Amino acid sequence: MDRDKKVVIDDVAKMAGVSKATISRYLNGKFEYMSENTRERISKAIEKLNYRPNNIARSLKSNKSKLIGVVIADLTNPFSSILIKGIGDECKTRGYNMVIVNSDNDKAEEEEYIKSLLDQRVEGLIVNSTGYNEELLLDIKNKDIPIVMVDRTLSEEKIDSVTSNNYDSTTETINYLIDAGFDSLCFFTEKDENVMPRKERERAFLDVCSKRLGKANFSVCRVDYGKGGNLEINLCKFLNNYTGRKAVFAVNGVILLDTLAAVNKLNLNIPKDLGICGYDNWGWASLIPPGITTISQPSYEMGFEAAKLLVDKIENEISKDIIHKQLNSKLEIRGSTIPNI
Repeated sequence: MDRDKKVVIDDVAKMAGVSKATISRYLNGKFEYMSENTRERISKAIEKLNYRPNNIARSLKSNKSKLIGVVIADLTNPFSSILIKGIGDECKTRGYNMVIVNSDNDKAEEEEYIKSLLDQRVEGLIVNSTGYNEELLLDIKNKDIPIVMVDRTLSEEKIDSVTSNNYDSTTETINYLIDAGFDSLCFFTEKDENVMPRKERERAFLDVCSKRLGKANFSVCRVDYGKGGNLEINLCKFLNNYTGRKAVFAVNGVILLDTLAAVNKLNLNIPKDLGICGYDNWGWASLIPPGITTISQPSYEMGFEAAKLLVDKIENEISKDIIHKQLNSKLEIRGSTIPNI
């Protein structure tokens, strides 16, 4: 065969000794009336000819694109790359491809990307949301296009979702800090309050502190990246205005790393001058002396479960009832929050 000639379905059928219809059924996974011998001959022919199906033509004919749209709020965040790895592994196993877009935490960008993905005939969406566009997402769901929210959910649980146990994990960590002898605590978070995990973590922080500490011994600091992050200034305010042994809890890995950079600039000693801990157990957490206490999220598993749930919905393998999966995080205690002995 001429190597420059494009291999088509007729060539595969001829080499395998079957009809084009049989090849088409094989490519669509319909093996009900196909012998093992026939399947093997087709497989060998496809491999020998290096045949790649025309997925666009197949999708137009079957009305199935085998594409899943993945909307990520911040692709620069290491959490997102681990999440995408989990989504991708399950999609590959199930025979689906991903189209990944980054909304850059922008409401308008997210809306535009979602509409663009629908124009590309994706069969479903996995959305790591900006926290807005609730009306658009609900409208899509009501049109029977499967959607799964991952990590960041809506204010009301009206769409399938996969999250981690943000409230319980934060509650466990704040109780640990108080039990370890820290008298004053500060919660470092980002300004945007519409992101559900941040809201749940802040609520847990305030609930525990309100029960176990005096009003003068805890506070919330909103980091303003529009003003360069203002972390050093806020750390100094916390250290100067609060009494006893002090600790900072960071809402996510980005804030945690930036807080550590500010601690380094101020030449503070961890944990003598300041205890520090927060979300996301990325590789550097155990390497920075004396080891940083973190909450390890099941980021990969969240992505994997979101993809599994979405494909199951697409293929009608589970009920159409709304499903919410909450996975458990793990507190990794290290030297940055050692108890006061």
